[in-house]
Amino acid sequence: MKTMLNVALPKGRLGEKVYNMFEKAGFDCPSIKENNRKLIFENEECAVRYFWVKPSDVAIYVERGAADIGVAGKDILLEYTPDVYELLDLKTGICRMAVAAKKDFRDNLQRPLKVATKFTNIAKNYYTSVGRDIDIIHLNGSIEIAPILNLSDVIVDIVETGTTLKENNLEVFETIVPISARLICNKSSFKFKNEPIEKLLKSLASQVAQEK
Repeated sequence: MKTMLNVALPKGRLGEKVYNMFEKAGFDCPSIKENNRKLIFENEECAVRYFWVKPSDVAIYVERGAADIGVAGKDILLEYTPDVYELLDLKTGICRMAVAAKKDFRDNLQRPLKVATKFTNIAKNYYTSVGRDIDIIHLNGSIEIAPILNLSDVIVDIVETGTTLKENNLEVFETIVPISARLICNKSSFKFKNEPIEKLLKSLASQVAQEK
């Protein structure tokens, strides 16, 4: 009996897109495309088991060994620094981590900058690198409201198209780092399940190269 490769996929459009890449690589699991509420799908023939998890949880499943490999945004890897191998930039789910504020924003260097964000570590590391004192305000949703209500001076958040910012009269002032989906791997699995992982990695790398 072949050893199962356990794969954590992020729920949503990104996970569906990435699954198609895995399928092309020979790790198909037809039941995953059925319309149901199941979270775990396996194909014994291909020795692969997939499960859908919240995007921000993928790295935890991989780090803890519940999944051998997974797909996580670079934002999650930078924010939580999980102890995993980052094997490949899949060049999908592309966006950027940016600083945004009201259009008339001017930084007052006489006091700490008030920064609203879900990504507190990314924000702290960025402002430390530019030598700016900040006051972090951790929020979990609707970050764009913070500068409008004068809760913060700026926000640090993921920007894809910028439409939400424009609709709220905000604009990007700095790009901190480009973000995309990454293939990550549990360190122990990389050693003990190396053969299927290398096969998958090779195919995915070739698919990414062809997309250019």
